[in-house]
Amino acid sequence: MTFPQLRSEDPELGHETRNGLPALVLAALGVVYGDIGTSPLYAFREALHATAGSGSHRDNVLGILSLIVWALTIVVTVKYVTFVLKADNRGEGGTLSLMTLARQSLAGRPVWVLVLGVAGASLFLGDAIITPAISVLSAVEGIQVVAPALSDWIVPITLTIIAVLFFVQRFGTGGVASVFGPVMALWFAVLGISGGIHILDDPAVLGAINPVHAVTYAASNVGLTITVLGAVFLAVTGAEALYVDLGHFGRKPIVMAWFCLVFPCLLLNYFGQGAFVLANPEMAAHPFFGMHPPWARVPMVCLATAATVIASQAVISGAYSLVRQAMHLNLLPRLQILHTSETHSGQIFMPQVNSFLFIFVVALVLYFKNSSGLSAAYGIAVTGEMVITSVLLFVVMRRIWNWKPITAAAVVVPLFLIDSGFFIANVAKFADGGWVPVAVASTMGLIMYTWMAGRRLLIARTRADEIPLASIIDRLAQKRPPTVPGTAIFLTSDVEGAPTALLHSLKHYKVIHEQNVILSVITATTPFVPDDEKIFLESFNPLFSRLIITFGYMETPNIPRALVLVRQLGLKFDIMSTSFFLSRRTLLPSKKGGMPFWQDRLFIVLAQNAGNATDYFGLPSGRVVELGLQTTI
Repeated sequence: MTFPQLRSEDPELGHETRNGLPALVLAALGVVYGDIGTSPLYAFREALHATAGSGSHRDNVLGILSLIVWALTIVVTVKYVTFVLKADNRGEGGTLSLMTLARQSLAGRPVWVLVLGVAGASLFLGDAIITPAISVLSAVEGIQVVAPALSDWIVPITLTIIAVLFFVQRFGTGGVASVFGPVMALWFAVLGISGGIHILDDPAVLGAINPVHAVTYAASNVGLTITVLGAVFLAVTGAEALYVDLGHFGRKPIVMAWFCLVFPCLLLNYFGQGAFVLANPEMAAHPFFGMHPPWARVPMVCLATAATVIASQAVISGAYSLVRQAMHLNLLPRLQILHTSETHSGQIFMPQVNSFLFIFVVALVLYFKNSSGLSAAYGIAVTGEMVITSVLLFVVMRRIWNWKPITAAAVVVPLFLIDSGFFIANVAKFADGGWVPVAVASTMGLIMYTWMAGRRLLIARTRADEIPLASIIDRLAQKRPPTVPGTAIFLTSDVEGAPTALLHSLKHYKVIHEQNVILSVITATTPFVPDDEKIFLESFNPLFSRLIITFGYMETPNIPRALVLVRQLGLKFDIMSTSFFLSRRTLLPSKKGGMPFWQDRLFIVLAQNAGNATDYFGLPSGRVVELGLQTTI
């Protein structure tokens, strides 16, 4: 069995070669582990509530703890840390990276892999609206323990924190991101210390390490097992973040942070909560805050709130990154991207995505009003994404790592069955709130499908009306129209056809520039493309050249910056005397053929709200000429 070689350096952060391993480990704590690190606020509590007071209190506690311990061990340590983190696409992780990796390894690039990738990305966005709501709400609920009289202020305080969190996104996180790591390191240290102290309340709780407790509990409480498993899964939500953020830090810092601090501190805290409620059964309603002495509860509420804000920030940034990947892979229309850092291209702000997340997060807080209610909505999206990851991981093991079928199946099948068990347990919560992420994911899936189908239809209609580029060039060479000084660059998505903007320019102006470049931008299936592989330049004659620029799906497609590379290949031009010609289409729905009428309308709305090509490609607005035309789809 062989694993692929990880790249030694990330284009933006440089991994340990530039920043130092300890610094990357600390940074990973602040970004990667925020979600799973705040799970102790509610995971054990909700699992205990799910027992509904049936059976022996001690057996319930030990059984639940055993389930949590082995869920963390199998799902996070075995599946993600041991296997999934090795399935990088040239250093990048995440569902879409895994999808492109698996799809390009299979002959014919099968559609079912694309469907899985779209479903996984949609489920991630469904999860992204719940994490900020449940995390911040569960932290602020500590007020119930500190000052019960202020319980009515929990929702207003939560909404205020969330509003501030989303409002400051436009200013970027560079200024405060440096404190994320130290705050989360302090958070995990406090988790471990507080849990370790309370283990002394009932040291026998450590016996839950024995998986027999988990098996016995599940066998003895068949009627409650599904409900309890759905709550236990809350302890591993956030595991997918290890893979999503792989490209930012590399595998080594993420693994070191998990084994050296995160995993031990989580286990200590869960064991401490278990021992505390065994010694104080009356505190089972709020074991996390209840196990701290009165003088420490206010600081813990403040620290927990800071940790949940950091966890929410990581999810929001992850949503931006995923949507940008989806845009570059043509799964979503172009949306506005604002760069909030001059040094790190990965730090971005997307106004439409930010508004979408904010509206849904606020709606969830107002609808559910407490973290216990929200916990019912949590889980379906994450477990669905984990099931998809297992399937795609099997493809990677077989096709890229060249594992034997029996070996790959021996690893993936047990993981798939465990993921499926958690998925079924969370589906049971569908009516209580699980429908929320499913509805969001289904909507996003429909939007992605409509956009892909509409683009295919639009490309087919456009090609039917296009004239081959070679034909136009030959015709203009034989009957050359008047020329004007300067360079004209015509953008087109079709490499072979004559750009519509060129045809309309000839039709209206009846002149051509002394140098004309037919430019196509292609997105590769790799996250980054080296500069020496970015440019393809072909000269047809002194008047016309073809230029193809290839960007990775994690790169910002900045055309002027890429044109600097073109000059090195011999194409001479002055950017200030260069005009960029684009075609702006007005789409009209067709009652015959194509997609259903309602889907045509949806595609048109998406296209109308898409960001313009000038901003998307970083073109100088004063040098852009747009020519309009109508197309019926």
